[in-house]
Amino acid sequence: MKAIHSAVVATCLLVSCGKKETAATAVREAAAPSSALQSVLAAAPVGDAQEIHVIRQTAKPGDEITISGKIMGNAKPFVDGRAAFTLADPSIITPCNENPDDACETPWDACCDTKEEKLIGLASVQVLGDDGRVLKEGLEGVGKLSNLTRVTVTGKVADGSSADSLVVNATAIRVNP
Repeated sequence: MKAIHSAVVATCLLVSCGKKETAATAVREAAAPSSALQSVLAAAPVGDAQEIHVIRQTAKPGDEITISGKIMGNAKPFVDGRAAFTLADPSIITPCNENPDDACETPWDACCDTKEEKLIGLASVQVLGDDGRVLKEGLEGVGKLSNLTRVTVTGKVADGSSADSLVVNATAIRVNP
């Protein structure tokens, strides 16, 4: 009798595990990127990409630009719950894992770079909805986007951007091989 009871308990556990997996799968499916985000990830960048430190010198709000770099620049380059991330110019900013003898646990935080290098080598990238606001969905893990991923971005320089703070409203984001 004890063996039957154990078999029933084990079967119930297996069935309940299956249900948890199904619930987890449903949550992942519900978190699929919006059509606005999907269109930005599916669009091809326009023109030749420029380095961030170069484009910062001349870009002004409303200009369409194409830049490339690595997703990095601080401990959390992706903004939680928003379609935004920090993009770094790899000719200026070096992830810690590319420095010899560095054992940094978060090489994307650019802790080895100076404040001046970060000032000229970083840009913020965001995806806007139809209402002109940053989409309320995270980008990390979507379309193979992750820390230290190389990407090319086309978009318009956002209002309020300056030589000290480059913000790009992305219209195309492509993960580079």
